[in-house]
Amino acid sequence: MSRDTTGSSPAGVGRRDFLAAAGVAATAGLAGCSSAFAQGGKQVNIAGSSTVFPVTAEVAAEFSDRRPDVTVSVSQTGTGGGFSNFFCPGMTDVNNASREIADVEVQQCADNGIDPIEFTIATDALTVVVNPDADWVDCLTVDELAEIWRDGGAERWSDVREEWPDEEFELFGADTTSGTFDYFVEAILDEGDTHRSDYHATERDRTIVQGVRGNEYAMGYFGFAYYGENPNRIKALGIDDGDGCVEPSIETAMKGEYTPLSRPLFVYVSDQSLTRPEVQDFLRYYMDRAASDLVSDVGYVPITEDQRDENRAQLEAAIDEVTA
Repeated sequence: MSRDTTGSSPAGVGRRDFLAAAGVAATAGLAGCSSAFAQGGKQVNIAGSSTVFPVTAEVAAEFSDRRPDVTVSVSQTGTGGGFSNFFCPGMTDVNNASREIADVEVQQCADNGIDPIEFTIATDALTVVVNPDADWVDCLTVDELAEIWRDGGAERWSDVREEWPDEEFELFGADTTSGTFDYFVEAILDEGDTHRSDYHATERDRTIVQGVRGNEYAMGYFGFAYYGENPNRIKALGIDDGDGCVEPSIETAMKGEYTPLSRPLFVYVSDQSLTRPEVQDFLRYYMDRAASDLVSDVGYVPITEDQRDENRAQLEAAIDEVTA
């Protein structure tokens, strides 16, 4: 099976777009990759969060350039979909996650003899975006954002502020299997409220870009990296959490100013998979690159050198334990 995240981009296609397309192909190929591994191939299979995907895809591409003997497959299935459908059943070695693993997922993994090992690899500024022509709005309070996205909440812009257009929202957001969905609900909605269901739900963040771009009255949310790819096609909104409006950026996330939508990003590795040298080497490489400009180039905040060293120590201790 060929590498899914390496090689030259086709003419006219950006590197990250090429990596995204590779990830789509990898989703369909996970079962085939598992079969190839069963036949003795060296490979690392990864699924999970679309938010973490750009970082992992870049790391995978670099690693594969250095280790052409190892196939690295990266796909976007959503955090929850990755855990429940691939990682916990033992079909993948690593799961990208934009939230911490849930108790029910820990139990599912345990039922299959898998112990997930967590590593923080970046910080994201989850970003709310609108159409560039929406010149009436530059900032929302957390309460206003909750009113737009809660079930039974606002239906029209004028429901939020009467001076805003008397036009219905068209909303685009993360699918319910996504860690971004889970984090948004926890950070924005009041206890007892649920996320509205009458919106365009997708694991494809570029679909959100296209949808918001296509309607003056649209709104969406996703990881900051996808806004960073499209700053002239969509408009990011500032968020007022009580201390004034703060725009999403690497800097405001790093300083802890962009609240409550700054969040850690993770990868989880299966202890079973960590017995294999190629998985060990890939994770070692990943931990080093998570503290580098690779992460900020993608659009997230890299971990600190201290966090990198903690990750390294945790990884080596886990390797020693599973190979003892």
